[in-house]
Amino acid sequence: MKNMTLKEISVACGGIYYGDEESYYKEVSSVTIDSRKIEKGCLFVALRGARVDGHMFIPQSIHEGALCAVSEKRIENAAYPYIMVNSCAQALKDIAEHYRRCLRLKVVGITGSVGKTSTKEMIASVVGQKYNVLKTEGNFNNEIGLPLTIFRIRQEHQVAVLEMGISDFGEMERLAKIVRPDICVLTNIGCAHLEHLKSREGILKAKTEMLLFMNPQGSVILNGDDDMLSTYTPPNQIKPILFGRNSPCSYSVKNVDDLGLKGTSATFCTPDSEFKAHISVPGEHMVYNALAAVAVGRILNMKDSEIKQGIEALLPLAGRSNLIETKTFTIIDDCYNANPDSMKSSLDILRKSEGRSVAILGDMFELGLTEHEMHYEVGKYAAVSGINQLICIGTLAVEIARGAASVNSDIEISYYETKSEFLEHTDILLKAHDTILVKASHGMEFPEIVEALRVM
Repeated sequence: MKNMTLKEISVACGGIYYGDEESYYKEVSSVTIDSRKIEKGCLFVALRGARVDGHMFIPQSIHEGALCAVSEKRIENAAYPYIMVNSCAQALKDIAEHYRRCLRLKVVGITGSVGKTSTKEMIASVVGQKYNVLKTEGNFNNEIGLPLTIFRIRQEHQVAVLEMGISDFGEMERLAKIVRPDICVLTNIGCAHLEHLKSREGILKAKTEMLLFMNPQGSVILNGDDDMLSTYTPPNQIKPILFGRNSPCSYSVKNVDDLGLKGTSATFCTPDSEFKAHISVPGEHMVYNALAAVAVGRILNMKDSEIKQGIEALLPLAGRSNLIETKTFTIIDDCYNANPDSMKSSLDILRKSEGRSVAILGDMFELGLTEHEMHYEVGKYAAVSGINQLICIGTLAVEIARGAASVNSDIEISYYETKSEFLEHTDILLKAHDTILVKASHGMEFPEIVEALRVM
């Protein structure tokens, strides 16, 4: 890793180096916090976890080939190099910030209440038609995951597409200080993480901390159909580029053809051109994701033909509106995470299915003091959405069932406190050829339900 000698790393994190002089000037090959992923010549950062202290694995990491360790403890009589710091967690961020400053590539930062991951995937698919792209993998979008993603960037990469997730004030500022994005994309301001951010105004304030460390000559791309983002003025005086379904936005769409579970076709309008493209992943929100990607592609001097190819090349991710066809069911696997807005969007997708439609919904977390009311409202929405059956699982999801029951509709409603209780009753609840939506917050571990349905 260029510009990542032990000397430079020590300076970047304010650490004290202990070891031989020859190693002091060697570059590390990679950076890891996982003792199971040690590579020859890597740097092992010993984080303290809730259950395991990484310091326990320093000798093992060196034995397996690590060049050096970062430690909060003085290691007596160490026969290997190590850097002592006050906080390994802070050191991880400081070292990532140093490495990012040394990189010569464009960085796209993405945040918002809903759709960060699907927008990231769409942008990476588009930009990847012209450039060598590195993107955030999985949920590596926080104060530990994001530095690790930065460390994966190599000289051959031309663009990094990075998802930035937060749940409280100040987090985005710390992430932005590491990432220093050239292009900032904000998808929307919804109701996620109200437990800490309290209101949509608080969410807007927290999310837009992203702009504090962006390239002053960079670009800000906002959802022009979001009532809060459409009127937002960045403090750095950069004029935002707006995307949306409405023509006043610089990037818009027309002739939108909803193909149900087969996706959407639309004509995409840029400031000086138009082109038609098909999005294979279902859902109205994917049109917005594609519009954001069109804007990013244009900023990066891509041709419409390249952008179109990237939109049409997108494949769904597990847990993200992923359509699974089995011999018995059609499953919409959307169980990676959930909040009220994304629940309603997923129900909108489900109602477009042919035949009987079933929603299996679970608890939504981090909604603050209004969590019961928000679950109740989702239930009411489900009852009038046009689906046939609603199955609610979890201690909070009982409010979804109650909300649905409060509406005069023909929907079938069932409630189970646990996944295991539900799985005992699948034979009487579900029918062959059902289309089934599975959705809840990540902590509910609903992939277990998806896997059970796969083999039925």
